[in-house]
Amino acid sequence: MGVLKRFEQRLEGLVNGTFAKVFKSEVQPVEIAGALQRECDNNATIWNRERTVVPNDFIVELSAPDFERLSPYAGQLGDELAGMVRDYAKQQRYTFMGPIKVHLEKADDLDTGLYRVRSRTLASSESQQPQGRRTTAAPHPGGYPAQPAGAPPMPAAPPPGVGPSPATRPPGPSAGPLPGGQTRRWIEINGNRHQISRPTMVLGRSTDADVRIDDPGVSRRHCEIRVGSPSTIQDLGSTNGIVVDGQHTTRATLRDGSRIVVGSTTIVYRQAEG
Repeated sequence: MGVLKRFEQRLEGLVNGTFAKVFKSEVQPVEIAGALQRECDNNATIWNRERTVVPNDFIVELSAPDFERLSPYAGQLGDELAGMVRDYAKQQRYTFMGPIKVHLEKADDLDTGLYRVRSRTLASSESQQPQGRRTTAAPHPGGYPAQPAGAPPMPAAPPPGVGPSPATRPPGPSAGPLPGGQTRRWIEINGNRHQISRPTMVLGRSTDADVRIDDPGVSRRHCEIRVGSPSTIQDLGSTNGIVVDGQHTTRATLRDGSRIVVGSTTIVYRQAEG
């Protein structure tokens, strides 16, 4: 069972259905949970082959009406969201520099149903003051968050004997070779990057998919990217199929820059080799 599905099921049993009444606003807990997952993916910092560090301190900014509805349950919801981030990190083999915290804040410039996610990486010994947070997502309900505005700060101090990579995002095609002969793979959807950190990545409309695509033309488990030499993409019996580099297919080899179309969504496959 996927992390988001388990999160939804936990919420259903909380406070005798209180959350079901509270979340009649346009912002739904699973949308926030999905945004936090993407926040981790978009800001993952590779330290070495064994450790990828992601943010551990998050603020979810809500419109005034949504904040008023959710604030009485902010502590409980924050704990559930932090648990969801922890579960997702375990699944993706991410690590943290300190405890995971998720806070809700009111933002007067947001309309009902809109929200932003801000995050940073804090070591256990650092202050928990909110100054210096990065605003890294401005999602619209049902869609993907906006592209992060700037590179995230490095964690305060590397683990003994480990040095961080020189960049915290997957480099573009013009970037230089990666150290140690590593191959980094990721996909780009609507300007957002999703790191491929496991041998397979399932794309689809279901909350159980590794990358959720909110597109009515996309099946719940639409297709799967398989890492290898070369990497490939496989249709999983979807309704509308896949198009790779302009060709309808059920299976295709991927190269850096391959364009995959599922429903009305275009995905670009990227990889950089050392």
